[in-house]
Amino acid sequence: MKTVRLTVGQAVVRFCASQYVERDGVEHRFIAGFWGIFGHGNVAGLGQALEELGDAEAMPFYKPQNEQAQVHIATAFAKHHNRLQAYACISSVGPGALNMITGAATATVNRIPVLLFPSDYFANRVPDPVLQQVEHPIERDTSVNDAFRPVSRFFDRISRPEQLLASLPAAFRVLTDPAETGAATVSLPEDVQAEAFDWPVAFFERRVWRVRRPLPEAAELADAVGLIKTAKAPVIVSGGGTIYSEATGELAEIASRFGIPVVETQAGKGALAWDHPQNMGPAGTNGGVAANRLLRDADLVIGVGTRMGDFVTASQTSFQNPAVAIVGINVAPVDAHKMRAVPVVADAREALRALVSQLAAAGYAGTSASYRERASRFKQEWDSIVSALRTVNGAPGDLGQAEVIGVVNEVVGGHAAVICAAGSLPGDLLRLWRVNDPKAYHVEYGFSCMGYEIAAGLGVRLAEPDREVVVMVGDGSYLMMNSEIVTAVAEGLKLTIVVLDNHGFQCILALQRSVGVPDFGNELRFRDKGTNRLTGPYVPVDFRLHAEAMGALALLARTPDELRDALAKARAADRVSVILVPTDPEKRVGGFDSWWDVPVAGASQQDGVRRARAGYDEARVLQRTDLH
Repeated sequence: MKTVRLTVGQAVVRFCASQYVERDGVEHRFIAGFWGIFGHGNVAGLGQALEELGDAEAMPFYKPQNEQAQVHIATAFAKHHNRLQAYACISSVGPGALNMITGAATATVNRIPVLLFPSDYFANRVPDPVLQQVEHPIERDTSVNDAFRPVSRFFDRISRPEQLLASLPAAFRVLTDPAETGAATVSLPEDVQAEAFDWPVAFFERRVWRVRRPLPEAAELADAVGLIKTAKAPVIVSGGGTIYSEATGELAEIASRFGIPVVETQAGKGALAWDHPQNMGPAGTNGGVAANRLLRDADLVIGVGTRMGDFVTASQTSFQNPAVAIVGINVAPVDAHKMRAVPVVADAREALRALVSQLAAAGYAGTSASYRERASRFKQEWDSIVSALRTVNGAPGDLGQAEVIGVVNEVVGGHAAVICAAGSLPGDLLRLWRVNDPKAYHVEYGFSCMGYEIAAGLGVRLAEPDREVVVMVGDGSYLMMNSEIVTAVAEGLKLTIVVLDNHGFQCILALQRSVGVPDFGNELRFRDKGTNRLTGPYVPVDFRLHAEAMGALALLARTPDELRDALAKARAADRVSVILVPTDPEKRVGGFDSWWDVPVAGASQQDGVRRARAGYDEARVLQRTDLH
């Protein structure tokens, strides 16, 4: 057996450089590079390996400003690549490793592949406790890295070099499986990273992992066809799996050919262009009138590549037809079986192709003319509502959030990738942003992680350098993680960041009011010395000056014309731009025939809370507990 002597860190770099994926006959190198911040736990291990072998293996290294942010960058990059390419992320021991936990959860919840190498305590335990090690009083083999277990799809701790021979292939099997993918975490003790071993040369041979497209079982397909043929009011709920599978053409065909309306989730928005006749817009809590009215009365709901989260189902209140049936088309069995669905465990593209073929062979003519006309009326009504909300009303004062969205979308069009994650912006963008292709909408709403936005902008820009990238972020989320502006400057990555300054967490303030609680702790205000509460004047933060200090082109826009001018300057610039837009917090977009289950206090001396509880109890009656 031929061997080569390398450290564990060097072996990791060389192995990652030789892994490829293939789908539909097209091969991609899977790991596009490493992100990392060095400390004593990894500088002499993985750090040394990347410095020595990175250029030879064409494995670039990127330095972020925060370990959580680097995982968000990797997640956005892989999401934009339809999970066919990913980044690896490394950290030092202790705090650096724990900083990646939130990013790991974000990737796993959204079914996106990221490869993580957090450093760990000494495997030999001679320096014990080592700097930054957290000691457990009775479990000597426990470290902070065990916190990765519940948020990773794969976890292993390497205490001897030869364990890597089985561990890394197992990690890549999970990363490249469309049903199992998420964060894969390989914990590397700092002494093991630097340890030398005689590795089999075969371990580093080029390996191609085929991304499978499982076909639907004949019996499951027949069940789905039977339900569709007899349905009078079917609706397709299109999720992120439609886009990851590159099934948008097949979705358009089944919708158009058979007159089945399509409603969107956050991850599925863009699968059909906004003006496609069968695109009824967003569904659920953040949905619009067309989608929610159709789902309310639907006798068949066909989920395609969706997890059926509570925002899509409006906390199990969307489907009010007592006889509703559900078909779950998903590559992951856990998702295909949700809500007592008739499962079709298959790749979305292959399942839709098979459905079209089988329905045509069975002589299915599609939905009735009256149903199509009803859906069309709903769509026209919804499109008119969206146009009105996006239009600047001319009243004096700061712009409303919907008006900002309208102006930005008008200027950059429906092909620029808009990025968001948290607050009220994702809901407003889902309703109001008009998209023309599947990669023009990138909102992380599986975990809705504050701080994702700017980092994700870098990931999308790296994934597709020629696409315009626009990050929409509230001031609260901006304050949580804006440091990657420095990374964008250092890497020469051009993107436009639009910061909507509404003085804090106005989304949660509105939610707080809706559950009857007086305003408390959500706005960026000074403490009132008389009441000792945070009810003083707004804290003035000069976001424009802050962004300029980090090297961005920083602009202030108070009016629609100033915003259009700022966007034009940003598009003409050769670097990252930040546009600050003061926004009126009271110009809110309301709900549309939807609900979200946020429990209201069951006992209170406050009248507002008691009234809200009564309304809450009334709304809960509509929840479909029979769909579990």
